[in-house]
Amino acid sequence: MSVDGTCKKGFERVADAFAKNFAEHGEVGASVCLTVGGETVVDLWGGTVDKNGTPWTRDTVGIVFSCTKGATALCAHVLASRGQLDIDAPVSALWPEFAQNGKEHVTTRMMLDHSAGVPALRAKVKDDAPYDWTYMVERLAAEEPFWVPGTRNGYHGFTFGWTVGEMVRRVSGKSLGTFFQDEIARPLGLDFWIGLPEAIEPRVAPIMPYVYKANETKTPFMADLTGNPKSPASLFFFNVGAAWRSGGANTRAGRAAEIGAANGVTNARGLAGMYAPLANGGGKLVDAKTLTRMGEVSMATHDDATLRLPTRFALGFMKSMDNRQRSIGAKIFGEDCDSVILGSPAFGHVGAGGSLGFADPAAGLSFGYTMNKMGPGLLMNERGQALVDAAYRSLGYSNKNGGVWVK
Repeated sequence: MSVDGTCKKGFERVADAFAKNFAEHGEVGASVCLTVGGETVVDLWGGTVDKNGTPWTRDTVGIVFSCTKGATALCAHVLASRGQLDIDAPVSALWPEFAQNGKEHVTTRMMLDHSAGVPALRAKVKDDAPYDWTYMVERLAAEEPFWVPGTRNGYHGFTFGWTVGEMVRRVSGKSLGTFFQDEIARPLGLDFWIGLPEAIEPRVAPIMPYVYKANETKTPFMADLTGNPKSPASLFFFNVGAAWRSGGANTRAGRAAEIGAANGVTNARGLAGMYAPLANGGGKLVDAKTLTRMGEVSMATHDDATLRLPTRFALGFMKSMDNRQRSIGAKIFGEDCDSVILGSPAFGHVGAGGSLGFADPAAGLSFGYTMNKMGPGLLMNERGQALVDAAYRSLGYSNKNGGVWVK
């Protein structure tokens, strides 16, 4: 597979790891980008967008699944930094309909750190549910929480986009996708959309799902998925509407909708570009106080109610999570599966299949990685983590002690 782009001296490790992913780890098409101190030091792409051999080019983009949550969370933090959104105020102050069935004291902070108690919807949703913003917001407002809000967390894998996104809409008066374009993507010059314009469709690389073998499904998450239909895991995965469940990520309708938890479309340059200001003081996006708050651990657990493994979350972002020794998935697929090892101050978000974007303010580093062939597990896998490891080693970090990269 051919690799194109640029790599500055001192970051050859990243280029080598990127090429190795194609040669040894089954990468089909991918992109990786790093900025340090606001300067782009790596911007690489390679492989093909499909099985017909169409080349992945500089401007190829694709769905980055839950990396979208980082973009949605950033929208909320931009409003908070402007004094327009109080993340610790009851949601009911802006969204009165949400304050029912035990959700009266939910705050935006709880929505951001996955402790709001609505990781899924119990009753079956209509086929095109995720493409109907009003429908999803009304269903979530009426939903009874799975636990007392704020007392524990469980990944709000799909619902996050509407809980946080509706707060953005009510404060700004714009849809989530429009606010993101107007206030973040366009000012930063990013190819990044929540709700893809039709004109960009020819540039999209279709997603290639990972197909699990029978002996690869013996994890607590998979057990809930297949054996407990009332669990958050099963409802989050299956009760998302037939249109999305049957491959909506590879359809025009699935990419055109505004699904703030799952259907952002971009490439590595877009992810690294979004996080670059956050790695360097906040830029024009957020003030210093807000930036500090964005990187702090807000909720952590030994057993996430949805993902069924230890997780650590900041407000809308993932923190470094080291499950190398305690994840069954890591034992099946290798130690990089079900973990994401970053620097301690870093915050960002993994996407299904292994895409990743993050900022590390201590290192002045922003990072993006996207691909079209999904890998196994719930967090990273060997391809993406190898690129992260190479990035930190290039900056003089020596090892992953205590589950974080350290110098």
